[in-house]
Amino acid sequence: MSPEDEALAEEAARLFSGRVDFLLSAPQLKFLPDPDFPEIAFAGRSNVGKSSLINAVTGRKAIARASVTPGRTQELNFFEVGDPTQFRFVDMPGYGFAKAPVKVVEKWKALVRTFLRGRVPLKRTLVLVDSRHGLKDVDREMMKMLDEAAVGYRLVLTKADKVKASELAAVHDKVAAEARKHSAAFPVVHATSAEKGLGLAELRAAILSDVRS
Repeated sequence: MSPEDEALAEEAARLFSGRVDFLLSAPQLKFLPDPDFPEIAFAGRSNVGKSSLINAVTGRKAIARASVTPGRTQELNFFEVGDPTQFRFVDMPGYGFAKAPVKVVEKWKALVRTFLRGRVPLKRTLVLVDSRHGLKDVDREMMKMLDEAAVGYRLVLTKADKVKASELAAVHDKVAAEARKHSAAFPVVHATSAEKGLGLAELRAAILSDVRS
């Protein structure tokens, strides 16, 4: 990391060691909190490790809870960071669930698409991708949705400790190459491990940078 990024990472670590509180769940857009603070959204297919990464980034054990049944959570969950509040995390419902009814999937798409297009304080979306599998078609569909909504996003590889270094490098390069073809994708791809702490300092610095952009 550059000296500037290291300073951001240290500042972010201090921030996350303070207040991080669950605010509310919004099953519909009418329940969204007032757009008073910058927001960073987390998106990813079911079982990608989204809750684990949010917990690791914030240094909590269970601030974000994984649904027992993939595709069960259909709300936008908001968390406030800082005292006083500096920004918010938005935990978006997992996508790509195979067992969910068609109506549930369509409801999810409508909620997310409308949220993405109309949420003024949304600074960046983090699209989580499993290091063991790379980009799936459902991830590409999410990327297309973000491109169309003109919402900037970062691709974040999860579970990087579960693959060999050579395999991780190959997946990283492939994902980065695909990211360059998307108008709203940030060129830097982050490799992380919630379990081992890999890449978390860099991701925290990136988040703080996005919040202030």
